[in-house]
Amino acid sequence: MARKIPLVLLHGWGVNQGVWQQLVPLLSTDFIVLTPDLPGFGTASQHFPEPYQLSAIAAQLARDIPTAAVVVGWSLGGLVATQLALDYPDKVAALGWVASSPCFLAQPDWPGMASTVIQQFASALTRDLPLTVERFLAIQAMGSATARQDIKVLKQAVLALPLPQAEVLLAALDILTETDLRPQLAQLRQPVAGCFGKLDSLVPVAMLSQLQQQLPQLQLQILPKASHAPFISHPAEFVEWIQQFGKLSLADSGPL
Repeated sequence: MARKIPLVLLHGWGVNQGVWQQLVPLLSTDFIVLTPDLPGFGTASQHFPEPYQLSAIAAQLARDIPTAAVVVGWSLGGLVATQLALDYPDKVAALGWVASSPCFLAQPDWPGMASTVIQQFASALTRDLPLTVERFLAIQAMGSATARQDIKVLKQAVLALPLPQAEVLLAALDILTETDLRPQLAQLRQPVAGCFGKLDSLVPVAMLSQLQQQLPQLQLQILPKASHAPFISHPAEFVEWIQQFGKLSLADSGPL
């Protein structure tokens, strides 16, 4: 019997490991599924580095991640997964991005989010954190045929764990605003794959052609009716993508 591959799923901004709750049973047949909370979120809401910086977040997570894992990060989690792959290559046998970008903020030569969107999130969370998280989840479920139920289940799962402190959310928004890992992409030696939604307004698919030029080994899956959270709106397609990518990438890299 083949040994199961460790699969690490990293959530995005404003939420916690609860977003993966419905997927874990679907993935557990093929993988040992780990869904750690990012430092400062969920069960780790009181345990986070200061200052709150990407390299420090990766260092804290690296202590709990097994060697030679498939590490998949959604949105902000994709930045963390990339930093892990760069700083701790023995931990990351294969790297997956879900609606993520090495540079979230739009640049003159790079499609991305407008700075005003980040500012709106920052302003809203200081006024009403639970409501901001709820609205954020509603955005993520756009494109799902069962959006109303998806939002209900997600909200219950996310709010069952401690909400992050406002200072962590603001610092995480700073990471999204200021980080640009494009110059480091050439250092990646792992197989890399990405799953993106064609309707995503936060991480536009218009940047993917440039991304693939910088990272020729990138394997892309674009879901035509998905938005920023394809694993929520299209779970069957997402699970199939992970199964194919996880098994093929590790087979290409040799035995564990």
